[in-house]
Amino acid sequence: MPCIERRLTSAGVLRLDFLDERVVRVRLDPAGEFTDTGLDRYGFILPPSGDGPALSLSGGDGAGQAATAAMAVSWGDGADLLEIRDAKGRPRVRLQSGTVGDAGAEVVLGAQPDEDWVGFGDQTRDRLYHRGHVADCHVRNVTSYIPVPFFMSTAGYGIVVNTTRRVVFDLARRDPAALSWRDGRRAIDFHVLIADSFRDLLDLYTRLTGRPKLPPEWSFGLWYICRTQANDYEAVNDAVNFRREGIPCDVIGLEPGWMQTTYDGSLKKDWSRERFPIPPYCLNGPHNFTNALRRMGFHLELWLCCDYDLSYEAERRIGQPTPSDEQARTAAFFQPDAEHDEHFSAPRRADTLTRPEEPWFQHLRRFVDQGAEFFKMDGAYQVLDHPDRLWGNGMTDGDMHNLYPLLYARQMVEGYEAHTGRRGIAFTPCGWIGFQAWAGTWTGDTGGGRKTLGAMLNTALVGHSWCTNDMEVTQKEALHVGYLLPWAQINSWNYFRMPWVQGQDLLESHRFYARLRAQLIPYLYAWAWQATRTGFPLIAPLTLEFPAERASREILTQYLLGRDLMVCAFDHEAIFPTGRWVDFWTGAVVSGPGRHAIDWPRHCGGGLFLREGAIVPMGPVMQYRGERPLDEIELRVFPGPQPSAFSFYEDDGTTLACRDGAFATTLITVTTTTEGVTIAIGDRQGAFAGMTPTRRWSLRVADLAALPRTVTVNGQELPSTAWSHDPARAEVVIADLPATARVAIRR
Repeated sequence: MPCIERRLTSAGVLRLDFLDERVVRVRLDPAGEFTDTGLDRYGFILPPSGDGPALSLSGGDGAGQAATAAMAVSWGDGADLLEIRDAKGRPRVRLQSGTVGDAGAEVVLGAQPDEDWVGFGDQTRDRLYHRGHVADCHVRNVTSYIPVPFFMSTAGYGIVVNTTRRVVFDLARRDPAALSWRDGRRAIDFHVLIADSFRDLLDLYTRLTGRPKLPPEWSFGLWYICRTQANDYEAVNDAVNFRREGIPCDVIGLEPGWMQTTYDGSLKKDWSRERFPIPPYCLNGPHNFTNALRRMGFHLELWLCCDYDLSYEAERRIGQPTPSDEQARTAAFFQPDAEHDEHFSAPRRADTLTRPEEPWFQHLRRFVDQGAEFFKMDGAYQVLDHPDRLWGNGMTDGDMHNLYPLLYARQMVEGYEAHTGRRGIAFTPCGWIGFQAWAGTWTGDTGGGRKTLGAMLNTALVGHSWCTNDMEVTQKEALHVGYLLPWAQINSWNYFRMPWVQGQDLLESHRFYARLRAQLIPYLYAWAWQATRTGFPLIAPLTLEFPAERASREILTQYLLGRDLMVCAFDHEAIFPTGRWVDFWTGAVVSGPGRHAIDWPRHCGGGLFLREGAIVPMGPVMQYRGERPLDEIELRVFPGPQPSAFSFYEDDGTTLACRDGAFATTLITVTTTTEGVTIAIGDRQGAFAGMTPTRRWSLRVADLAALPRTVTVNGQELPSTAWSHDPARAEVVIADLPATARVAIRR
């Protein structure tokens, strides 16, 4: 990796590390003493692969330039210490000053008059653009669960501040011509990313800090979390009621009441003997409540709190020795003929919870063996500062506090996967730089209303995909959002939030949305796979896809779910970006850009629209994933003027084999001409264990108001009895297509 150091007369030593043609790490220190952070040490900022970009150099100390094919970085002692221009010579970043003192480091960048910034994660829920505001990044309970010191500029750059300390950004609030930040680390250390779009900047950011891993397919089904007062009978009864009511559901979760000691953060936790008695002579079934849940198709989640010192395991994983109390005990007996007093022969630790030689996940294996498939990692102690704690890796809490959620998420995922050979889930409300690579999240103790959407859209702007809230079950508007998120969760907590006790009207809405979600899982799963490849989130605020349209900049109640579905929540008026959009409920077409009134059926709670060019696969309603083969797929298609394509993705749904290429894709394309619409379903490419041998497709094609003249499949004209036309919805429906088909609909 190309690295240069130059001494600046007024600011000390400048160090530039070029990770990529479009990514440079900038460090500045008065004495030229550069250190790494916990993000570097533990691999949350990834080292570059290969030798790095070719570099051309000119000048030297005092003033000079280093250039890649995509950017030129110049330095000097003038008005700007550092300037970064793109390949066309356009200025992107101007570092005006950088100072380091006892209180921390302060960096000031020049700001263009019309420049604005997105990012920073969940540290505000009231806006997406931050000009004129302060962004305070520090993990806190409720107010800022996932603050991320990464932002993207409308001027075509992104900044990743390499720190785990509290960092506070001033986004042209104090000075309209400047952006600044104060980093408690007392070091100037940040990465600059150069790209023309937010999409490309997220690609660079997630390359630097990690792509998300594809979770198991069943995680995209509905989750239900029982009351914390529940016992084994109530948990099983809740599961039975989901099946009886025909409400698809894949997860049953238990809150802290599952433990003998509520909120037990020790290694000795156990099932409550009163509420969840498991006979000691058959700990792993087959007749325990966990086995009963599994036989009904449910996956079990257990609530968890953790204040364990995870830094010992983090050090082990990078090859560093871990202190052993047993070694210290042996070393204490240095005089062979002395009396051995066992009472005073081992170290006495202030941290009585942690066993340095034992990874945190180790004590959870027995619960996994009994049927738990993931753990809800509550904010609990990880959102709290530990001002007097010295961690096992030598860090103070100032450096460890924001790093802790990353260590926690990764160790849970890797521990589960090493133990089971199946894909792991870390389900947590907390995060920092790089959390998107390891964690799925919920919005903590903030409910299921509008504010939670602001939190999730802001985390999407830092590359996060797997998110949900605590669904508000008594409002149809909240159901609309809760069921149409990347993940969907009903959390009863201390209350009675079961769908069947909300009254018949709401029960029907729950059933409708749960069944719709079950049908949409093939679509969600395919775009989830794309998120793991590109870093573009599964849920996206409109401004991420339409950054040039200023009307979408502050929209907090609409979002894209995958590429082709727009969800409109809470309001009867919506912004429609450029293009045409078809109402999922009625088939009516709305043209953008513009603001339009919207409505929805009585059993629904918001708007849902297909984007022009949409290809949305919908599967059969399953009460749980794997209930039946995925051998029938209906494609919802909204042809646009430009060709569109979709990769239908499938794998075994649970194992790690997909990471080694055990998956299959089917390319589907849609082309519109003056003569009509052609939809091509290609050959399936790839294979995996348990793959459905064949599949039948059907089509529901929108925006076809007139009765087609002909419909052909693979060159053969279909009789009129083999397809239908719905003039009210302006749709053509074609059923029972073969596994590979070319369908032509002639106007």
